[in-house]
Amino acid sequence: MTDAVPTIRRETKPPRAGAAHFDPGAVVASATPAAQGGRPFVEEPVAYDAVLLSGFGGPEGQDDVMPFLRNVTRGRGIPDARLEEVAHHYRHFGGVSPINGQNRALRDALRSALAAAGLDLPVYGGNRNWAPYLDDVLAEAAADGVRRMIAIPTSAYSSYSSCRQYREDWADALEASGLDGVLQIDKVRQFFSHPGFVLPFVEGLREGIAEAERAGHERSGIEVLFTTHSIPSADAELSGAGRFAGVDGGGYAAQHLAVAEHVMAEAAPGVSWRLVYQSRSGAPSTPWLEPDVNDAIAALSGRTAVLVVPIGFVSDHLEVLWDLDREARETAEEAGLWFGRVATPGVHPAFVDALVDLVRERVVGRPVAQRAAVTPIGVWYDVCRPGCCVKAGVAPGPAIAGVAP
Repeated sequence: MTDAVPTIRRETKPPRAGAAHFDPGAVVASATPAAQGGRPFVEEPVAYDAVLLSGFGGPEGQDDVMPFLRNVTRGRGIPDARLEEVAHHYRHFGGVSPINGQNRALRDALRSALAAAGLDLPVYGGNRNWAPYLDDVLAEAAADGVRRMIAIPTSAYSSYSSCRQYREDWADALEASGLDGVLQIDKVRQFFSHPGFVLPFVEGLREGIAEAERAGHERSGIEVLFTTHSIPSADAELSGAGRFAGVDGGGYAAQHLAVAEHVMAEAAPGVSWRLVYQSRSGAPSTPWLEPDVNDAIAALSGRTAVLVVPIGFVSDHLEVLWDLDREARETAEEAGLWFGRVATPGVHPAFVDALVDLVRERVVGRPVAQRAAVTPIGVWYDVCRPGCCVKAGVAPGPAIAGVAP
């Protein structure tokens, strides 16, 4: 997410960290003093030097596709033959992931919005799985004199892949760059409940319903499918800091359902809807969250139109453009259904302003009672709770911005 192009092509992400740095008496690794004690919410001002916008990363050309996929699946023992099944999605776009340009646009919009809000904070952009890698970006920031960063992951919800894995990769990057004990990194709260994240979906659903009606479909014939990335069921049960123990899908599903319920109440009360999942990538023998969006579309009865709302994503990246705009659309057409898809937040002004607001919360130490949230779940934690979003069946790796493990 930086403009610089590396002169030497690097194919591998930083190695796993052996440990995370703890200051004496701290219970949160590599955190600012306000967060080191591990309180769920930080309600005192913190003087940050910069913002770290962290993306998933993606290939920038055909030669990058397989090395990138090996980074994504590192440690899972997936053979190249299986990775090629996913690689052709990227090759369809010339080997260039759409997420790269989208994250650069978000970085630039965030820089402008922070400046307009009077927050003099540079924005560094680093990726988990492709250049610019996080360790290189942290080294750049440290060379610029940065010592305290507030990190924003480009994911709104709680799960291993959408929260904990970011925190582990930040720990990996700190160790790989030799900056343990030099750089302190906090993270903003999971922002699924922030009105600025939710508003683009509300507006998009209203527009989508109106478009379906203009195409001749009555509201009684429209099915709204809120979709997000499927994850292993065992991981889902461990998401959400234990607040949703016993709830099918854990905190991950509960958070998505809360957002969907709010969006429906605001944009299309009375229209039929459900939460579905997409982009499963695990072994068939491993239970993942269901139903799949394509199965849900194929099973629809008494409907003439389907409107997909990708509430699990912040931008129109590959899994939106391919899995929804191509595959889900084809499934709908085969079923004789009109198909519509709502846009993700991208660089919608409300979303960019929400990210600024999340940074400001921590800069000024805003009390929790004064923070913005539109779902009954309310404001999520500033400091991740013990054991939250660990990977099922795997010993937790070093992570920062949360209480161990």
